[in-house]
Amino acid sequence: MADLTAGSLRSRPLVLRYPATLVFLACLALFTLGVTILSEGFGIGVISTSFVKTLGKTLCLCLVALAMDLVWGYCGILSLGHMAFFGLGGYAIGMWLMYERTRLIVVDSLAAAPLPPTPQEISDGIASQIFGVVGASEFPPIWAFAHSLPLQLAAVVLAPGLLALVFGWLAFRSRVTGVYLSILTQAMTLALALYLFQNDSGLRGNNGLSGLQNLPGLERVGQATVSLWFFWGSALALGLGYVLATWVVSGKFGSVLRGIRDDEARVRFLGYPVEAFKLFIFTLSAVIAGIAGALYYPQAGIINPAELAPIASIYLAVWVAIGGRGRLYGAVIGAAFVSLLSTWFTGGQAPDLWIGSYRVQWVNWWTVLLGLSFVAVTLFAPKGIGGLIDLLAERRRPDRHGKDLGPGEGALREEEADR
Repeated sequence: MADLTAGSLRSRPLVLRYPATLVFLACLALFTLGVTILSEGFGIGVISTSFVKTLGKTLCLCLVALAMDLVWGYCGILSLGHMAFFGLGGYAIGMWLMYERTRLIVVDSLAAAPLPPTPQEISDGIASQIFGVVGASEFPPIWAFAHSLPLQLAAVVLAPGLLALVFGWLAFRSRVTGVYLSILTQAMTLALALYLFQNDSGLRGNNGLSGLQNLPGLERVGQATVSLWFFWGSALALGLGYVLATWVVSGKFGSVLRGIRDDEARVRFLGYPVEAFKLFIFTLSAVIAGIAGALYYPQAGIINPAELAPIASIYLAVWVAIGGRGRLYGAVIGAAFVSLLSTWFTGGQAPDLWIGSYRVQWVNWWTVLLGLSFVAVTLFAPKGIGGLIDLLAERRRPDRHGKDLGPGEGALREEEADR
């Protein structure tokens, strides 16, 4: 009877087996519909285009927080370098956006020439326009496929995925764990950021890639519409990412991940290939982060090496901790809450606070408040905002009787198995 019950549960769709996932997708769909109706692009104009972009970027940050929760909340790997993968995804799509937009400008400017321009002249003109700011006039090898949208979309996945695969293989096979692994991931991010700051890195150094909000060939389409397109894409990516993450952490695979998080030595003793599990989840989370970055930076309009600074990855860990690590919805809530609150405080919308004769300007004090919040959550509410939601939902264990028929907390008991 127990086998039949378990089999029937496994045959049901994933979202029906996990009601929290269905609730999340429904809330996301309602939120997307509401923003669409209230936007300037297709709705009544209550929400400005700039705020639609802010919401779209927030959804992308929720997606990278989801990736961080997979690797930290479920597998116990505190990565302080995941924003590097996020930035690589942004650079990959930004290269095509900047190349194609510049190509159209160069072709239009050469159209009035007495003789039609040759492909080499067009290529030289594009290179001069893009790299003149760093004193170069030729394409570096890294731009070999910048003209091809399909190849750059593949790079959005491959660039962060391969970096995570190589780094993870080297780190996990050496059995580097704990704080030492966190330091290594931070060092990787710092090294990548310092390299990209150089003018000869091939990505315009400190100038980065700009003008990414202008979609090539769609100049006549207003930003109100384009921002809504990216908002839809971000919402779709977050929904699909949430379903994928739910599938990954469910079942036996998810149990092994939690086992690695709680007692890696015991899981290894039981015969599971711990390094393979860690490498898979680390690489998968890097790919998800890269996709999030590819959707984020066209909405931001610019990307530069400062976006890959180690502090950005530390912020990401703070978001997940405040939201509640080990809970997928907690990571999403934490990223959305802190991101929107940061926009409010740093955008000059929060009123200044007077303490006696001292004036607290939140633009300067926001990071201090964020740090204090992280410390407070760690000490007094380790389950984060997600734990509060559990309390509000009044999750109570059912009144169950009899001896356990298995070692798990949710195992059937004698009386239940006989029904």
